[in-house]
Amino acid sequence: MALLGAALLSAQAQDGAAPALQLQVERSAQGVFLSAVVPVQLPPSVEDALLSGIAMHFVAEAQILRHRWYWSDKVLVRAMRYMRLSYQPLTRRWRVAQAPEPIAPSGLGIALAQNYDTLQDALAAMGRISRWRIVQASELEEDTPYTLRLQYRLDTSQLPRPLQWGAVGGINWNLQLEGTAPVPGAAQPLREPAPQEP
Repeated sequence: MALLGAALLSAQAQDGAAPALQLQVERSAQGVFLSAVVPVQLPPSVEDALLSGIAMHFVAEAQILRHRWYWSDKVLVRAMRYMRLSYQPLTRRWRVAQAPEPIAPSGLGIALAQNYDTLQDALAAMGRISRWRIVQASELEEDTPYTLRLQYRLDTSQLPRPLQWGAVGGINWNLQLEGTAPVPGAAQPLREPAPQEP
């Protein structure tokens, strides 16, 4: 596969205190791909809830933006990835499930799930994004500049209702990271050399 371009950027979390996101955007004939390292760090209240047997849901949302000088940037494409983190007291292991659509509380119908020995290993796995195709190449114009924005957050709407009431507006439940990187421009197609005259 011929790689047409890549953009690499580290972006700070919104609160400015957390480690930086590392975003790499690639553009090829197959589309725009995102690879990222997201430093997921849980607030103590979230970790306590996990140890109590409450699963936590996370959402990674990638957007392709087109700049508009007269208004806010237009969101052209939105891609979502859903994750579910849970602790299994009997085995003392952590389970991470990932799917392209919201994960049911039962955990059934999950596309990919894996167990980890430590919370740190589980969080590291949740924060690794490898060549996630955000959009097909045909959906973007060649000569138009675009920006990719990644938002990674705890989905408090999936919490049990008593915890939802306590989490709304609570800084102890706030987990949201965001970063942006330019989408590389499309490369010009290779020209065949002119035939040599005899």
